[in-house]
Amino acid sequence: MNISPSPKNSKLILVIDDDRLMRIQLRRAMEQEGYQVAEAIDGEEGLAAYTCLKPDIVLVDGMMPVMDGFTCCTLIRSLPGGNSTPILMITALEDEESVDRAFKAGAIDYITKPIHLAVLRQRVRRLLEASRASEELRQQSERERLINKIAQRIRQSLNIQEILNTTVAEVREFLGADRVLIYRYDSDWSGSVLVESVENLWTPILGQKIAYPYLSKNYVPSYKQNRIEAKADIYTLGLPQCLIDLLAGFQVRAHLVVPILQDNSDLLVFNSELENSTQNSQLWGLLIAHQCSSPRQWQKLEIELLQQLATQVAIAIQQSELYQQLGKLNTDLERQVNERTSQLQQALNFEAMLKRITDKVRDTLDESHILQTAVQELVLGLQVNYCGTGLYDLEQAISTVCYEYATSSALYRGRLVQMADFPGIYSQLLQGQYLQFCEINFQAIQPINSPCAVLACPILDNQGVLGDLWLLKHEEYVFNELEIRLAQQVANQCAIAIRQARLYQAAQGQVQELEKLNHLKDDFLNTVSHELKTPVSNMKMAIQMLEVTMNRECGFHSKIAEINPGESSTARYFHLLNDECEREISLINDLLELQELNAGTHLPDPKIIHLEDWIPDVVEPFKDITWNHQQILEIDIDPKLPPLTSDPFSLKRVLTELLNNACKYTPAKGKITVAVCSENEKIQFRVTNSGIEIPASELARIFDKFYRIPSNDPWKYGGTGLGLALVDKLVTYLGGSIQVQSRATHTCFLVELPISHDF
Repeated sequence: MNISPSPKNSKLILVIDDDRLMRIQLRRAMEQEGYQVAEAIDGEEGLAAYTCLKPDIVLVDGMMPVMDGFTCCTLIRSLPGGNSTPILMITALEDEESVDRAFKAGAIDYITKPIHLAVLRQRVRRLLEASRASEELRQQSERERLINKIAQRIRQSLNIQEILNTTVAEVREFLGADRVLIYRYDSDWSGSVLVESVENLWTPILGQKIAYPYLSKNYVPSYKQNRIEAKADIYTLGLPQCLIDLLAGFQVRAHLVVPILQDNSDLLVFNSELENSTQNSQLWGLLIAHQCSSPRQWQKLEIELLQQLATQVAIAIQQSELYQQLGKLNTDLERQVNERTSQLQQALNFEAMLKRITDKVRDTLDESHILQTAVQELVLGLQVNYCGTGLYDLEQAISTVCYEYATSSALYRGRLVQMADFPGIYSQLLQGQYLQFCEINFQAIQPINSPCAVLACPILDNQGVLGDLWLLKHEEYVFNELEIRLAQQVANQCAIAIRQARLYQAAQGQVQELEKLNHLKDDFLNTVSHELKTPVSNMKMAIQMLEVTMNRECGFHSKIAEINPGESSTARYFHLLNDECEREISLINDLLELQELNAGTHLPDPKIIHLEDWIPDVVEPFKDITWNHQQILEIDIDPKLPPLTSDPFSLKRVLTELLNNACKYTPAKGKITVAVCSENEKIQFRVTNSGIEIPASELARIFDKFYRIPSNDPWKYGGTGLGLALVDKLVTYLGGSIQVQSRATHTCFLVELPISHDF
């Protein structure tokens, strides 16, 4: 095998031909084109030469001894990398079968003898250009495959160590380099080898710390500007000896260095002074390829590959760091959420506690029960050691501990604390301010022997400070804002409870005094009524005897009671005396009946009442009265009324009083209606009159004793104010209810009685 010298970096052509003259002719023609030529005399030698030299193109004769060109071509195609090498078949055979056989064996082109050298040169040039383009396309495809693989790995994994290990391994395989590593800078611009992929023949440098001032001073600034360092041979490029020694120590002959820059523009997005991307970039480390076995001329595609991979590595690093930051943020957020949830739960618990205390204040007037509940709730809810309340005697400057609750300490309810002994504490409390402090010896105020943290809140309302509320816990504890606010709200509720209880006690005293006065009044009325009943009865009897005597002795032509008062002054005086006596008797009877109803001594006389027959008899006396007053009286009785079991005397009294009231207040030509019906197992009596309307503000008091509706002429209608009070009592006594409605100059009294009532 003969190889001719040729200019550096020229293409290598392998000529396989058994004809020596043909080999010489082909050599000269190719060397004239600047190619390097290797020769082989038969197919076997050509296969060996191809395996050893890896030529850029093969020129092979079709007809040779030992192994012909067709077989040699087929075998070359089966060797590693053989499919990418162009093969030109040279033969004297021109038949179609030989041509087909050549192309089937793997030839790219076919040329016949005798050779036209110009055509040969042109075809070799075309085949080499096509091979180069194909190789570049293959490398481009392989580079894109590698970049996509790394990018896919970055998308699929957040494990930065795994991504970097994969990157250096894939890059070393693609470049066929002896070592590929990633170098990480520290804050002082020293650094260490973070990941490495190295051929077994060479010494690993993974994890080695490299602190070399020359590198940081002379190379770091240019790396920050994204400078690429591609050295084909460290010994021929004029590098300083110190750097050569450093690289030689790592067995480096040629190296390719690409900076890994992290883009921080997302952190500086609001910085309007940025002019280019390098201002946003930070030098993180280096992606380095080493050739240790020999010098190496780094190709443009290889440099571009490392640049693109350095960008992908920077993305992976930033993605990992962002993920770590996100993980930290998530952890912090989870912690904050847990804290907030805990605070919300605590707030809900505090709100529930405050509601329980507030409900106690609203539902009961027992001061001791409310305050004892409050201190117990605070101890259990806030998990403090002790809670107590003190009530103030401001005149004597004394606080008396009245209610307290503790988990472990002894209680001394009722002890007195002189405010003058603790001026710093009580001066603030008396000003309505809470205070929090730690006290070592506190037994003088509260029953705690060990040091403790103290929260004291005043119990105050708009009238002043009533007392204080104390919370005690272990000495390192600090009451938070939520706990302080809760304690203040509870103290406010305690103030409401204390003030409410005191007002209730005062009101109860007043009620008791009023009850005494009411009893005295009732006793007085009862006594007076009984005392007056006998003389008034005697007066009535005397009037009757006077009437008989006057009729007999004075010679009246008719009875004096029937004489018109306008015709005789004697008759007028007699009528006046008789009417006033009747009025006094009615007043005394009403008072006595009210007293009996109040005392429960009124004796019932229940009977079955057929209302359709009974009502007309009750209303009959009022026909003359309404006729004389020019009023209209109507009766409306449901014909299907059931029998009513009740006290007819009391019921008659009710209807009579309501009709008297209606007649009194109904003007001339006004209407009075008595209606009776049944509904919902009850009998309803309605007495309605027109012409007058009771103000809504007066309806609530209309059944009070001695109450009369205010008017411009209080004496116009007369009356004692006992009639409706007696009606209300009688209706209640009969087991029913009474209501009054007044609007549009109509007033209606509605009485409802059960069909049957057990007295």
